[in-house]
Amino acid sequence: MADEQRSSGFLSDLFAPVAGFGVTFSTMFRKVITEEYPEEKRPTQPRFHGRHQLNRHPDGLEKCVGCELCAWACPADAIMVEGADNDDSEGGTGRFSPGERFGRVYQINYLRCIFCGLCIEACPTRALTMTNIYELADDNRADLIYTKEQLLAPLQPGMLRPPFPMADGMEERDYYLGKVTEATDSQREYVAARTRTEDDAEVTS
Repeated sequence: MADEQRSSGFLSDLFAPVAGFGVTFSTMFRKVITEEYPEEKRPTQPRFHGRHQLNRHPDGLEKCVGCELCAWACPADAIMVEGADNDDSEGGTGRFSPGERFGRVYQINYLRCIFCGLCIEACPTRALTMTNIYELADDNRADLIYTKEQLLAPLQPGMLRPPFPMADGMEERDYYLGKVTEATDSQREYVAARTRTEDDAEVTS
């Protein structure tokens, strides 16, 4: 019994220096799997937490109502929101969202953001969601502070660029119930008239 223990101990001591290379020897002849990034990008999972996006209603009005709940929920203090009142009066700034207010200033500092998703959970209007965009590296710190213009979802077919009034006969809650499917003719006429006025003002100046 003692001889067997001495024999096994001798063999263990003999192969101990080589045993650490076992993983190396077992993998060195396998085919290397190379990811050709960035030429070939692997798709992310559907619920991947990437860059944020500020969504719009089907007619183009912004879903963000400037409540600042996302900024309060952010544990990294990466979000800054400044709300402002929608102004439908003659000569006013116009309407950007169906609510009383809208996000006049919206910034996300991706030098601080930890992509936890607490901001999208806090948003009461589903205005803020996270996309699958993950390429956020940059060599300039200032370029990693994204503004509202960068975060706003692009206009889709049937949408108009705010400001413009809400759809005729619709209230704020109707937007969130999905009763608005696209911009109405009166909204299109309002935007067209506003564009002509702006163009005439530029020519005059």
